[in-house]
Amino acid sequence: MPIHDWTRVEAGLFHDVHQGWTVAVSNALNEGLLPAGHFAIIEPSADGPEPVVVHSTKVSEIAENGTALAAPPRTRLVKQVDSPAAAYARRANRIVVRHALGDVVAVIEVVSPGNKDSRHAIRAFVEKAAAFLRSGVHLLVVDLFPPTPRDPSGIHKAIADEFRDEPFDPPPDKPLTLVGYAARYPLTAYIEPVAVGDPLPDMPLFLTPTRHVPVPLGPTYDATWAASPAPFRTLLEPA
Repeated sequence: MPIHDWTRVEAGLFHDVHQGWTVAVSNALNEGLLPAGHFAIIEPSADGPEPVVVHSTKVSEIAENGTALAAPPRTRLVKQVDSPAAAYARRANRIVVRHALGDVVAVIEVVSPGNKDSRHAIRAFVEKAAAFLRSGVHLLVVDLFPPTPRDPSGIHKAIADEFRDEPFDPPPDKPLTLVGYAARYPLTAYIEPVAVGDPLPDMPLFLTPTRHVPVPLGPTYDATWAASPAPFRTLLEPA
């Protein structure tokens, strides 16, 4: 199923698909993609999109025979995001309150139209993403909406500017962004630019600085779309 042009419909329709898609992704992770000791759950967010959150009681340990991959992901672009000075900032002391169910090791954020409709909204989203990464939480961002005046070079550029200000422009024919961040030094972004009409590829979700699982964005998107109400689907599917 190719990516639909979600700018053609009201935000409420995407919200319905967004909710179902996060559930489908969470289920796929729990059905064998995550190594033992890890699980995904849906958690609401008061400021920003609802994330799929992966918890682990053994954040630094992934079994060698687990499903997490040690090989680097293969995406069209790979960027080292931060500068050497950022390493010292990450070493500063902090007080951490841990979740009773375990440490959060990774988050998946699906961008909604509301995350881009004001300067405050985009700022809140970017600050939350940067806070995850500074805390050592790996991040996968799925943005099926084109750049706006508030993120003119796309969501990755907006997030990366929190760490290092350097030029980045998505390919003109691929304005949508999928990006998996490995929260390590140097902070590394695995970027897959896509466009309306493209199939959704698997994207890496890092569980440690060097090991990741492939998230099946395409199959979960397809299943969610197939279960959507028929009147909704006719708004975006060709006659």
